[in-house]
Amino acid sequence: MEANTVIWIFILPLGAFILNGLIGKHLPGRTPGWIAVTAMGAATVITWIEVYRFVRLDEPAFYQHHFFTWLNITARITIKAGVLTDPLSLMMMAVVTTVSLLVFLYSIDYMKGEQGYARFFAFLSLFSFSMLGLVAAPNLIQLYMCWELVGLSSYLLIGFYYQKPEAVAAAKKAFIVTRFADFGFLTGILLLSGITGTIQIEELNHFSGIPDFFSQQATFLGLSSITWAMALIFIGGAGKSAMFPLHIWLPDAMEGPTPVSALIHAATMVVAGVFLVARLFPLYQAFAPQALDFIALIGAFSLLFAAIIACAQTDIKRILAFSTMSQIGYMMLALGAGGYAASLFHLFTHAFFKALLFLGAGAIIHVVHTQHIEQMGGLRKVMPVTHVLFLIACLAIAGIPPFAGFFSKDEILIAVYAHSKVYFAVALTGAALTAFYMFRLYFKVFWHQSKEVHAHPAPVLMMVPMIVLAVASVITGFTGFNLFYPLAGHHDFTVPFTSVIVALTGITTAGVLYLKKREKPEQRPLLYRVVQNKFYIDEVYLFVTKNIIFRSIAFPIAWFDRHVVDGFMNALARVTQSFSQKIKFLQSGQVQQYAWVFMAGAAALIFMLMFIVR
Repeated sequence: MEANTVIWIFILPLGAFILNGLIGKHLPGRTPGWIAVTAMGAATVITWIEVYRFVRLDEPAFYQHHFFTWLNITARITIKAGVLTDPLSLMMMAVVTTVSLLVFLYSIDYMKGEQGYARFFAFLSLFSFSMLGLVAAPNLIQLYMCWELVGLSSYLLIGFYYQKPEAVAAAKKAFIVTRFADFGFLTGILLLSGITGTIQIEELNHFSGIPDFFSQQATFLGLSSITWAMALIFIGGAGKSAMFPLHIWLPDAMEGPTPVSALIHAATMVVAGVFLVARLFPLYQAFAPQALDFIALIGAFSLLFAAIIACAQTDIKRILAFSTMSQIGYMMLALGAGGYAASLFHLFTHAFFKALLFLGAGAIIHVVHTQHIEQMGGLRKVMPVTHVLFLIACLAIAGIPPFAGFFSKDEILIAVYAHSKVYFAVALTGAALTAFYMFRLYFKVFWHQSKEVHAHPAPVLMMVPMIVLAVASVITGFTGFNLFYPLAGHHDFTVPFTSVIVALTGITTAGVLYLKKREKPEQRPLLYRVVQNKFYIDEVYLFVTKNIIFRSIAFPIAWFDRHVVDGFMNALARVTQSFSQKIKFLQSGQVQQYAWVFMAGAAALIFMLMFIVR
């Protein structure tokens, strides 16, 4: 792989960002959109050419291009800027470029007529550049910088409708929550570099150290320093991937345009945490198994917690947001259980069918002008193609064969079953809930009849990307991922059979409850209201920040600063000013007065010296 070829994968979206950012608003019609699409299309072609060279031409599986030495921090630690391409980064670049291209193409019609059309495509291009830089970074500092650029892009895109207070609040919420997580990430990087003497990813993953090296390091709360470093790095990933309890930003992020939800909060950005753990997985396995146990616990809890909440939501995009959190939980659980390839396989397939679900939701919202599923219904008659495509995505995420989600989720279940029967039960329960809430959504949107809905088919440029994603949601279960990681075949069909039965049970339950619209309104017991309000986690955060942090800590500190610190400084200023007023006659500008003062001072000094001599 030539360095001068692979670099264009990053230059093209960056160039589209700069061009649209500088002159996009002066370009006619949909030209900014086509600039972004052209740049991303070329980057996608180059990426898949490199994948082909890796797969078909028997080229080495690992490439590292160092363009220049960036920083020499210590004699041991040198940062070299460059690009790392191996099966993991190649897979991620293929996912990012392909899904980005389809979302960009979809957005040309979806965002038509919006104020800030060029700005939208500039921000999308910046995001794609940042995400590509993240997945191909050869060291943790370069990765961290691109990580922060992804956060900035997310902030800009979530708050795209800056005239809406809800969008502004959502953007700030996402930015602040992920900044807390990223502080843990940065701390983990610094701690890890101090322990290992390197931040180069290749060196970290092949680090052996001396026998018992890490056991000789200082421990805290019974855990070694390397375990704490890796746990802190995971916290950064948990923030980006919206894992409990750092998940609160993800549902609110749906205030951004639907293509943003499809690209950032379903297919690419939120899997950055999974990628981060996978990138350093050999280090986790070798030196921080306790951190992997922690990752498995957070993943298992998040997948079940989010799936339960999704069952009671009525906003189509928020249902899909909690679905994303649940599916990322599956990937984290698989990594914690040692199922490295299974986790990445689900990441790969999930990118396509979740992007399809969000784009399908966007097509629905585009024509019915509401996100509330209770105000939809009967759309299979007026949007037949969207109906079929959305159904394919629902079947894929539910894990029904032969769709892609069946194969990738079963790999996770098999890995988890070998690790822990308790986690396996959690994963199966999550699979049942996934099938239930997705088909609850499907039946309410496409089968109920609502008199208020007057829909029409979505435009062609919105349908083509959805059709491509639907095809990918079928075929990637059979092929695609094997290009990057060969999967071993399983001859025991107990787990796949069980998972299909569980999924069909969830679909059947949803059909019984929601296939036909009930005349009487649904009952809303207390537990349902608690789940619908997301277990009041947001309210708990608000209470803690407002009543404990602000009123009990920040307000007293602010009072002390205002009255004591500022009061002391103001008093000091007043004393100084008063003293200055008293002695200002000494600077009158009269030479005669200066001479008399000088002579008086000299006489006083002579008198003192004479007294001392005696």
